[in-house]
Amino acid sequence: MLENADLGKLILRLTLGGLMLFHGIAKLLHGVGFVEGQLASHGLPTFLAYGVFIGELLAPLMVILGYQTRIGALLIVFNMLVAIALVHTGQLLSLGQSGGWALELQGFFLLTALSVVFLGPGRYKLKN
Repeated sequence: MLENADLGKLILRLTLGGLMLFHGIAKLLHGVGFVEGQLASHGLPTFLAYGVFIGELLAPLMVILGYQTRIGALLIVFNMLVAIALVHTGQLLSLGQSGGWALELQGFFLLTALSVVFLGPGRYKLKN
């Protein structure tokens, strides 16, 4: 029988990694022009936009597979902090149209990834 804590960690990893991976696939298909624009507007080099592939493709795959999971989750945390800093700082204390926090999606990714950093992958993972 599966141990509840390990099953919970697996579900957490699959949810975080799977949902974040969609963002990475979208950027792979449609480019990183938006990210480049945000970096340029903050006076940062636009080549840094390609780092989004680490945070939204590589890191989610690491988390899903349970390979170097804490490092993958930490990369997602960093990715989300950069996204919030570049795009969403004006919304930190705002509510969305439905009454929830305007940054609930970003907050979900950030705090879920941080949870995985502290919890680790659990038992169901690739062997490292």
